[in-house]
Amino acid sequence: MAPPRIHPAECDILVIGGGPAGSTAAILLAEKGHRVVVLDKARHPRFHIGESLLPANLPLLERLGVADEVRAIGMEKWGAEFISHWDGRSQEFLFANAWNKAMPLAYQVRRSAFDEILIRRAAAQGAAVVEECRVREVEFLEGGRVRVHAGHGDGRAQSWEARQLIDASGRDTFLGNRLGIKRRNKKHNSSAMYAHFTGARRWPGRRAGNISIYWFDHGWFWFIPLADGATSVGAVVWPHYMKDRGVPLREFFLSTIAQCPPLAQRLDGAVLSTGVEATGNFSYACDRCYGDNFLMIGDAFAFIDPVFSSGVMLAMVGGGAAADAADVCLRDPARKAAALRKFDKVMRRGPREFSWFIYRVTNPVMREVFLGPRNVLRMEEALLSLLAGDVFGRTPIWTSLFLFKGIYYLICLANLGRTIRAMRSRAVNIRAEPESLTGE
Repeated sequence: MAPPRIHPAECDILVIGGGPAGSTAAILLAEKGHRVVVLDKARHPRFHIGESLLPANLPLLERLGVADEVRAIGMEKWGAEFISHWDGRSQEFLFANAWNKAMPLAYQVRRSAFDEILIRRAAAQGAAVVEECRVREVEFLEGGRVRVHAGHGDGRAQSWEARQLIDASGRDTFLGNRLGIKRRNKKHNSSAMYAHFTGARRWPGRRAGNISIYWFDHGWFWFIPLADGATSVGAVVWPHYMKDRGVPLREFFLSTIAQCPPLAQRLDGAVLSTGVEATGNFSYACDRCYGDNFLMIGDAFAFIDPVFSSGVMLAMVGGGAAADAADVCLRDPARKAAALRKFDKVMRRGPREFSWFIYRVTNPVMREVFLGPRNVLRMEEALLSLLAGDVFGRTPIWTSLFLFKGIYYLICLANLGRTIRAMRSRAVNIRAEPESLTGE
């Protein structure tokens, strides 16, 4: 006898992934009265990097109703500092000096706690949250519906049918891989290794919560202090540097830190409190971020580089944009095309505005500009607004940023030999490498 047919459960919107992007979309859609299901492959709390929020995150946290909870777990972050290991120079950027003075701080958060706050808020607002449930396949059905097949941690299989699918699967890029629309970013390529330390040295006073960015020969490091005493440290390096390692990852990571004396001094006496992890081929983007019945947000759509801590902010903005678009698509199909165009514009804007700076942040000219900023024509205020994530509102920073870019190009022309050497070096450094860069 054939086994009984199990009919798929039904919902309005199914969200793949319960990170900041997926949880944001789920919270807002549940508040609008939609039947929302969130499938997450892990069980919260779970480890994740990307602990540094931007001031632009704070209005989003208020909108989601989680601002007080995040404040309780967060360490105040009043600014960011950039340090050159070659000459020891550093420059602190305070968010209070940005164009918009209304967003003077952000938070450093342990992502396990932060993500759990968001996904539990989604459940509290009425979304059905299913953890330890990995999506295996998706079918696009006639009539505009989608059927998602998933497997539970205990081996059970289950399916859902939905009117809209939101892919917030992060670097798994579920739909991007299955639709064949994920592309390596030819303009940038990097790998990362990271871990948490205890006992790292912190600056006194308000500087204690600053994120520190250290340049060194093979890329850059982040140093992110957390409220519970841990410090997140990561190295973002050129892929060929990772490829050439001949020792276990832990040893390689520690030897890489030793190449940056200012960072090594802050970690003198500190102890690794987690294992060292690594990921390769950081930068990619998908050809499109939506279809007739699906939306792609956060790292499921694109990722460039974490140097400006923009990942969580862009993920949550994308989650909000997806909630608005999906709501219109389901309630007012006549406005669907316009809603999807608006969604696409939001999804592409953030990566576009950050990418120009990300592609050049290791260039010697850009380092000089960052280490000696001037507020001529309000250019420093505009740059600070970018660093704060204020790229989606009405803050009039764009003329000043355009002038900043113009001055950058003029300095490059005035130092043409150095510029050409830097361009050639970068072209070699970002060449594609095999993806098997992780593990011991």
